[in-house]
Amino acid sequence: MLIAQITDLHIQNGGRHAEQIQAHAHLETCIDTLNALNPRPDLVIATGDLTEHGRADEYHVLKQLLDRLEIPALLIPGNHDDPQTLRECFPSHGYLQSDSPFIQYAIDDWPLRIIGLDTTIPRSGNGRLCESRLAWLAATLAQAPEQPTLLMMHHPPFETGMRRMDDLGLLEGRDAFEEVIRPYRNIERIVCGHLHRTIMCRVGSTVASTCPGTAHQIALDLRPDATLHFNFEPPGYQLHWQGPHGLVTHHALIGDFPGPYPF
Repeated sequence: MLIAQITDLHIQNGGRHAEQIQAHAHLETCIDTLNALNPRPDLVIATGDLTEHGRADEYHVLKQLLDRLEIPALLIPGNHDDPQTLRECFPSHGYLQSDSPFIQYAIDDWPLRIIGLDTTIPRSGNGRLCESRLAWLAATLAQAPEQPTLLMMHHPPFETGMRRMDDLGLLEGRDAFEEVIRPYRNIERIVCGHLHRTIMCRVGSTVASTCPGTAHQIALDLRPDATLHFNFEPPGYQLHWQGPHGLVTHHALIGDFPGPYPF
């Protein structure tokens, strides 16, 4: 199985930095890149911050763009999203629809089980895993303890050394989350967004990783007194390939580059 992960699309209509970031154009290029892949991924997962302000007009633009994607897609919200508006604007995405205040789900349609976990707090940049969400995760993992599983969430469950972003990280429930997942050897990867960079860390009995953003990147600065900046390093995505030794992840760039040239 081959999965393409994209994240932090930040589609916006107006507002701060809108003209500078051009998230709409960047996502168009991303979709063209994914559609042209050979072999083509079986699935695209988008790990949150789908829009900048969580407004219906932004989700309508997002839907028009994602309708050009020739690959099935699964979405989870990030801290910039509004879960209820997301549900309303994507009615055909049945996995999003429930009476729960949280958007989380388990999908068993592929060789790799996909679990989406909601880490968002309304109108807050940081993340939370409350007792209710952790209980849901524990029960969901217990349903298929041997099935290879990919867990997707927006806020990464580890500190990165980028202090300003860590201040907006998963601040509540992180230790309890690790205790829930630790017994499960079938969790191939925890894939996250939020950091706009490729970062990896051991968590429990598996590895958690973040993915580059399509809209822009967070500048890498590990100084303890660093302020937060964004830049326009080449946007990227990740390809997660389920091979004979488990899940293998490739960092890839969005856009056209010279080559390939034969050796």
